[in-house]
Amino acid sequence: MAERSTGAAMAARDLVELFRRLRARLRQVPSGGLTPSQAAVVLRLHRDGASSTTVLALAEGVRSQSMTATLNALDDLGLIGRSPDPEDGRRHVITLSEAGRARALADKQDRNAWLAREMDRRFTEPELATINEALTLLARLGEPTG
Repeated sequence: MAERSTGAAMAARDLVELFRRLRARLRQVPSGGLTPSQAAVVLRLHRDGASSTTVLALAEGVRSQSMTATLNALDDLGLIGRSPDPEDGRRHVITLSEAGRARALADKQDRNAWLAREMDRRFTEPELATINEALTLLARLGEPTG
């Protein structure tokens, strides 16, 4: 049993590192003229829904002042909307506009297309089959345990 645990620990470490590097690389895929931080906020709002400046700043690991500048730029581009927080009138609730939702979907499609091109370029058909088999196995990690 110890070998399996060691193997699992090594695989987990390597998988986390791979996800970190791949996420960083995906963030570098051009995003229709947005800066990486602007694109990250648009994608976060698309994935997580409405938020506040403070929550977005914490999630992105930046100061509130930096997030305010990012949000101001997104607002100028018409990608977000701001409305008063019903629970705290000093704060605003940040949401994506229709244009922001469209941009988020386009950015996701661009990232998926980039990844597919890179996989086609770097891997043979048998290697891609192996990757798909591994992904089928790894998908179990996202399933509830019984």
